[in-house]
Amino acid sequence: MKILIVEDQTKTGDYLKQGLSEAGFVVDLARDGMDGLHLGLTEAYDLVVLDVMLPTLDGWQVLEALRRAGKEMPVLFLTARDQVADRVKGLELGADDYLVKPFAFAELLARARTLLRRGKAKEPELLRVADLELDLLRRRVARGGRRIDLTAKEFGLLELLMRRQGEVLPRSLIASQVWDMNFDSDTNVIEVAVRRLRAKMDDDFEPKLIRTVRGMGYVLEAPEAT
Repeated sequence: MKILIVEDQTKTGDYLKQGLSEAGFVVDLARDGMDGLHLGLTEAYDLVVLDVMLPTLDGWQVLEALRRAGKEMPVLFLTARDQVADRVKGLELGADDYLVKPFAFAELLARARTLLRRGKAKEPELLRVADLELDLLRRRVARGGRRIDLTAKEFGLLELLMRRQGEVLPRSLIASQVWDMNFDSDTNVIEVAVRRLRAKMDDDFEPKLIRTVRGMGYVLEAPEAT
């Protein structure tokens, strides 16, 4: 699972990143509100740990912008602002929990895991685009009622494309999300994987769902009816 920390205090941010990484999470760290908002809008996170007092944009503004954009991942405010009015404001803006500094890491970890379990329960069990279906529980894929056998990486790639349907996903994002690696422009692993996936779930079917956007990446979407 992937967590975004938005924290401008260097020691606190590094401490959180190290602790959550050692607990088994993939962690990104932003040092100001603008960078945190950009990551929150362009990457897929299971949880955001968000400070309130931040440079460029404060935590309230970051959360408002995320919710306005339809981002529904759980958000845990972690802040020195301990007034009841601050807690109420955070929750009314759409935060899921509020932890006051100074904090015990064990408590933060327990709250994070609780929010992650709650968020996971909200996930759909079945993803659909046109006549393509991906069953997350049974790990099965079918198109037009016909079963399609995929490797684990192909399944992960298709799941990412379907979850972000209509979005052009750059190769760097696909590499980090599916292969957990930094994208190397000299490797063609992404192109090969997309080509194999297309051969299985697009070549023998209409309409074609996976499209290459030259110079940008790949998008999965159902063509608009004419």
